Amino acid sequence: MPLPTATPAARLPSPLRDEASVLQDRLAALADALDWAGVQALARPWVQAVRDEPAPFWAMESLLREYPISSAEGLALMRLAEALLRVPDATTAIALTADQLGRADFDTATGGDGPHKMLASLSASAIALSKKFLPEGEHPPGLLQRLGAQTVVAATVRAIQLLGRQFVLGQSIAEALDEARGQRKAQPQLRFSFDMLGEGARTGHDAQRYLRSYRDAIAAIAATAVAGAGPEANDGISIKLSALFPRYEDSQRARVFAELLPRVLGLIDDAAAADINLTVDAEESDRLELSLELIDAAAAHIAALHPRWRGFGLAIQAYQTRAEECVHEVARIAHSHGLRFMVRLVKGAYWDGEIKRAQELGLAAYPVFTHKHHTDISYLACAKALLDHADVIYPQFATHNAGTIAAIVQLARVRRAPFELQRLHGMGEGVYREIGRSELLPLRIYAPVGEHRDLLAYLVRRLLENGANSSFVHQLADPQVDVDALLASPLQAAPEPGQPSPLLLYGSARRNALGVDLSIAAERAPLLAAVAATRVPEVAETPVSEIDATMRRLHAGQAAWNDTPLAERAAVLLRAADRLEAELPAWCGLLVKEAHKTLGDCVAELREAVDFCRYYALQARDTLGPRELPGPTGESNTLYLHGRGVFVCISPWNFPLAIFAGQVVAALVAGNSVAAKPAEQTPAVARRFVELLHAAGVPPDALALLHGPGETVGAALVAHSLTAGVCFTGSTQVAKLIQRALAAKDGAIVPLIAETGGLNAMVVDSSALPEQVVDAVVQSAFRSAGQRCSALRLLCVHSAIADGVIAMIGGALQELAVGDPAEYATDVGPVIDAEAHAGNTRHLERLDRDATLLARRAVPDGPAGAQHIAPSAYEIARIADLRQEVFGPVLHIVRWGPGTAARGGAADVEALIGQINALGYGLTLGVQTRIDSRAQRIAHAARVGNVYVNRNMIGAVVGVQPFGGEGLSGTGPKAGGPLYLYRFCAEQVVTVNTAAAGGNAALLAGAH
Repeated sequence: MPLPTATPAARLPSPLRDEASVLQDRLAALADALDWAGVQALARPWVQAVRDEPAPFWAMESLLREYPISSAEGLALMRLAEALLRVPDATTAIALTADQLGRADFDTATGGDGPHKMLASLSASAIALSKKFLPEGEHPPGLLQRLGAQTVVAATVRAIQLLGRQFVLGQSIAEALDEARGQRKAQPQLRFSFDMLGEGARTGHDAQRYLRSYRDAIAAIAATAVAGAGPEANDGISIKLSALFPRYEDSQRARVFAELLPRVLGLIDDAAAADINLTVDAEESDRLELSLELIDAAAAHIAALHPRWRGFGLAIQAYQTRAEECVHEVARIAHSHGLRFMVRLVKGAYWDGEIKRAQELGLAAYPVFTHKHHTDISYLACAKALLDHADVIYPQFATHNAGTIAAIVQLARVRRAPFELQRLHGMGEGVYREIGRSELLPLRIYAPVGEHRDLLAYLVRRLLENGANSSFVHQLADPQVDVDALLASPLQAAPEPGQPSPLLLYGSARRNALGVDLSIAAERAPLLAAVAATRVPEVAETPVSEIDATMRRLHAGQAAWNDTPLAERAAVLLRAADRLEAELPAWCGLLVKEAHKTLGDCVAELREAVDFCRYYALQARDTLGPRELPGPTGESNTLYLHGRGVFVCISPWNFPLAIFAGQVVAALVAGNSVAAKPAEQTPAVARRFVELLHAAGVPPDALALLHGPGETVGAALVAHSLTAGVCFTGSTQVAKLIQRALAAKDGAIVPLIAETGGLNAMVVDSSALPEQVVDAVVQSAFRSAGQRCSALRLLCVHSAIADGVIAMIGGALQELAVGDPAEYATDVGPVIDAEAHAGNTRHLERLDRDATLLARRAVPDGPAGAQHIAPSAYEIARIADLRQEVFGPVLHIVRWGPGTAARGGAADVEALIGQINALGYGLTLGVQTRIDSRAQRIAHAARVGNVYVNRNMIGAVVGVQPFGGEGLSGTGPKAGGPLYLYRFCAEQVVTVNTAAAGGNAALLAGAH
């Protein structure tokens, strides 16, 4: 087959292609390639034999039948398996077990008519009985109940450990090799690929630990390898690139090649010397191009030093829409270096994450197929492509689907191409048992190795992947699914609609704002070009002497704008949204240069502004029109909403486009005219948006920009007699000044909508996954240089896990790229100006005296480091020591839990939330726990506007997470929520006595 000759920069198509057209390409590649009747004939005996001789009770197929993950019981057991083994303290372990088991009804889970009815019934009864020893809620149990609960938890831990043994070959490489040796006695043809379990590295220390683990494993495997047998016959190892480098992402390309590549090459040298195979596991789609470039570089190294070694391999995920093109590209790389690769074809294990990422980023399409049978078609097309490239690729097919295996056998027989099959340890044993009885096919087991508590997230992902109702593994265990239906050809099935486009996330009424995938060079390039070309224009300050005339002009223009039909006002906002989207690169250039934002933050902010325009336009059309109210016969009662007059909108510099736009368009669509006063630091962004609104149809007399200091221009606008309302986002101190100024004015009572700052906390208990916590903390505390009102300021971590979490945060902090926000690689840019820099510096000096420095990321030397604040983490003794918000990349950490009360800490979560509430702020709160009832109880007790559970606590989405707080954090209503527009409106009810003129004709017409 001819090999593609595309250059590395353009070797793959965009992942953002129409799924239907890609699917047609895959079907075309398979035209006349398969005789599916023959496939069914080959696979049918395998399936029937598995059903006739079911797997043991603890096997995956049996567990999925007895406790499907779609049931409350299956979900409870899965979540316990995910979390319980890592909980170090008994109190939390009891609470977690009670919480999860309490959500399911095991009394009715009797196993039905399955082959293990008695065992299933006994296990369900045992669980149901165990629940009686567990406390309800988190009230401290009595002594007897506590002893009973501890017994239940110990038994549950043991059961999960036994479950872990079904899916983990060994807790060490030595143990795994012993187990592999035992299995090979019964099945001599078995080979193994050992996967040293673990999540991706978050710190340099983690990466070095994984590197040592891989090296030790290669040495141990090498000691058992058969000399001269070659990589295909010997065992091997699978490595995860994100475990070897904590910043394995496209934005850190230079570091990837400088730091990660040498580690990979060292492992390659070790594996080649032993003549065993080494496979690079697949990662998320946004790393695909980067992975291929690393593969190309590794191939050049192998060609130079190990040209006869045939053990280098990689995995390709069939659910990616570019999977077949990836096969051809890998073949091209191998051919260009005179090598042969081993290629493992898998379905893919990050599907839900890929879908969510595309939706959150507002991508034009998904990078993965969105329906299972589309992925099945892609898998077959990729299998054919791999077999067609048998001269440079040794195909390895990882699947538990009997129909797919039979199809591969058929394709390979036609081509007379060698290949091997692979299965995951603990899954698909029945199918492969039957295949082995009829076909002499090489079989390799992908074998996880590691401590059971480290496998948890991995195990749950595999359970979800293989336990979905549509999966072959699930349906194989269901006798209600006919064998022929189970083996039906995916090629003949009609294309499915799959997931709605990411742009239709909110339905057809409001289009999701179009985003950019910065990991794609072609999408990133226009933004970088715009940044390089942008010069920030000067914006003249508004003389205070001109404010009165401007306010009178706006007051005079408000009536005509208010009389403009509501549909037309909404249409202006929709036109503005479309234009914003079309001009995204130029806006990003301005935001980088004037507001010092990183590219990712620029795209997110523009999309938020677009969302505000569309959301408020639709909210206005749906809610601000006349509303008929009930009343007595012979009378009509109609509620009308109209603008209040001139609204003064005062916005901050940290979101100079999104917040400015949100305030202004909300006031406008409600029928007000607007005096828009942007932050002193970012007037150019504001002026450009005002010009855009004027071009979209807002009359000049309905919107004016007034730029200048808050002490003069802002104060004069607030105090003006024609000000009918004030919308303010900024500091609590300034909000109070505005509040007092409005209260002191003569005349009408003027409403204030204020969104101010927060001492935002995150509560972490000992059931939380540390890696997930660290990801959320780093994003929430340091993204945007900590200059978000929602940013994490106070991390409250349970004392039982505090040391490990703090160490991981410190390591992750050192991996941040601090520098010029115009550079794609930068994570943390400078603070906004010299005044902000000075304020942060003073706060750091106080912390250096009164707190304990845990970690600090150095800033660049010289001019490049000007106005940068070093991202820092400090431990403080008490929550009460944090008295005011500091707007910068500074994280304060406090411990809570048993033993902390003596020094002012909180012994339990109730006391902790009480101390957080006592700070008086109420904007955002993060919660990291696997105890669902605890998360709900915290949310109920916390006096905050937004609670985020098991995720970061920034980036509220319009219409999804309406944003705003209470107490010292603002007045409400929430921006981007269904109640926001009403505060900009005045209300009028018109009552008409219709019976006064001739009586109620409608009533009389129906009289008897």
